[in-house]
Amino acid sequence: MRIAVIQFAPILMDKEKNLSKILSYINSIDSQLLIFPELCLSGYYFLNRHEVSKIAELPTGEIISELQTLSTILNKGIVIGFPEKDGEKLYNSCAVILPDKTKRRIYRKTHLFYKERFCFDSGDTGFFVIDEPEWDIRIGPMICYDWRFPESARTLALKGADLIVCPSNLVTNVWQNALSTRALENNVYMAVANRIGSETRNNETLIFNGDSAIYDYKGEVLCKAGQNDEEVIISEIEPAKTRKKSFNDYNDILTDRRPDMYEL
Repeated sequence: MRIAVIQFAPILMDKEKNLSKILSYINSIDSQLLIFPELCLSGYYFLNRHEVSKIAELPTGEIISELQTLSTILNKGIVIGFPEKDGEKLYNSCAVILPDKTKRRIYRKTHLFYKERFCFDSGDTGFFVIDEPEWDIRIGPMICYDWRFPESARTLALKGADLIVCPSNLVTNVWQNALSTRALENNVYMAVANRIGSETRNNETLIFNGDSAIYDYKGEVLCKAGQNDEEVIISEIEPAKTRKKSFNDYNDILTDRRPDMYEL
């Protein structure tokens, strides 16, 4: 299976221009699954809930519906980060859109980072996996800061994920040390779509550090983007190879677990 990660710099509060760029990529990239960054429809650095509410999308709104139509016509999967509005609730979400519209799911970010807590509600979807038999793949989404918690990726692995997709707006310099480990310790592929550029609000600047990457199930880098450039990275993956969790005749990374010993 061929997957692509798209790294670019969304424009804060300019949904029209961001969507135009996203649609251009979807139409031009030769890949079955395209993974875009966190909040790439809107930009990232909101100051309050009012700003989010002005640009947030309904989970069944016009843009998500347009992306669904394109996914179905082109037979491409799309993973895209967006601010979601559901009643009075606001979420930092990603849509996993597959050609079969009945499989579309919205994941709401579980672990909110930094000042996101002043703008978004904590996600309530929990972690889940989507099975796509046509491509023989099981996809599990998480978002950015979720990587800090080993439980996020482990939960997705226990639910059967072959590929973890991670739309991100990463600003620290430590995440690169962990994402390959998340792939290795769970024997899954990991696709991290980070953004580039910077956003300044109230005299504070956030610099997004790129380095988007696709890791194989042994934690090795299959392909990686630079820190500052708009790039598309593409890799072939073999999802079925993630399903054997044993690495010798006696050990299996999932069945060897001792949950009875992990009680806190």
